[in-house]
Amino acid sequence: MKVLFHVQHLLGIGHVRRAAAIARALTEAGFAVTVAQGGFAVPGTDWGGAEVVKLPPVRSADTGFRTLLDAEDRPIDAGWKKRRAAELLALLARAQPDILLVETFPFGRRAFAFELVPMLEIARRASPRPLIACSVRDILVDKQDPAKVEAMADTALALFDLVLVHGDPAVIPFEASFPPAPRVARLIRYTGYVGAPTTREAPPGDGVDEVIVSVGGGAVGAELLRTALAARALSGQARTRWRLLAGPDLPAGTVADLTAAAPEGMIVEPARPDFPSLLARCRLSVSQAGYNTVMDVVRAGCRAVFVPFAAAGETEQTRRAELLAARGHCLVVPEAGLTPERLARAVDDAMAAPPPPRAALALDGARTAAALLRDAAERRSAA
Repeated sequence: MKVLFHVQHLLGIGHVRRAAAIARALTEAGFAVTVAQGGFAVPGTDWGGAEVVKLPPVRSADTGFRTLLDAEDRPIDAGWKKRRAAELLALLARAQPDILLVETFPFGRRAFAFELVPMLEIARRASPRPLIACSVRDILVDKQDPAKVEAMADTALALFDLVLVHGDPAVIPFEASFPPAPRVARLIRYTGYVGAPTTREAPPGDGVDEVIVSVGGGAVGAELLRTALAARALSGQARTRWRLLAGPDLPAGTVADLTAAAPEGMIVEPARPDFPSLLARCRLSVSQAGYNTVMDVVRAGCRAVFVPFAAAGETEQTRRAELLAARGHCLVVPEAGLTPERLARAVDDAMAAPPPPRAALALDGARTAAALLRDAAERRSAA
């Protein structure tokens, strides 16, 4: 079966990493996968055997997601949208997929309705018609306008056959962050969490008994790294080696400043593909609370302090971190008012707390997603 997978990230790398894990699982399950990649390339992303077709890239200018910029850092306009929509439709015609999979939309990425709605409508009129599915994370950002939330449900019912929620309803049901979920309940299938397996082992000694400080892609993580740099000397882990991982989206000047300021016993280096291996060996993890990082931390079973990204009305990371804190997996420090003293205190409290419980989360969501898509597509073709 052929799959066309539309993936559009705007800030950070979490959406890409999760989508790549799903693409790998699909190819391993025997699907021929074509990825329509709408964001800027993320170094080190492993799409497995999928064909990656790069659409004209776009990113968000800031955490507010109000201004979208093209490859020349110019705000996108009507002409840009027309050209990109035409490229996507041409790819749809070439790929002729059995399954059309769209990441996040209609539960986000509404700014891309200009290309996604025409693609979905054409796919629905095709003969034979592909299965049309959405891939969405466990928790959405809270929306202030109830009408927009209801419109998401309307779009899902009108254009989609399946909504793959990459979470576990026993942990947090989709309706906790998407109140109209009961309206689309017949479409929803929970896959469990998409946790990337540890595929690379860190060199001997790296990560052992260290405090690992990470910020994912780093687009919004500079302040946490700066705070960690100052917090070490104030904590009971002042003699422990701290390893600060700077994501690929962190400006080179910021990385240079952090490296220059790091005292003996602190390492500043780029984010590493063997990150899960470092977590499995570490004394403590300090990080934000993005989907992929949280899955890596829970899989490793290490002590953890989460500082959820919460700027510009973002609620998703805070909700996820607080949920895990209630289950004894971590301590949470709010991003607002973060200081070296508060972070140092949280590090000491986490070290004094009992070890986190063994994870009860289903972390094989990528393979489950592949199985659910195959089953649904086969049922459609047999009907």
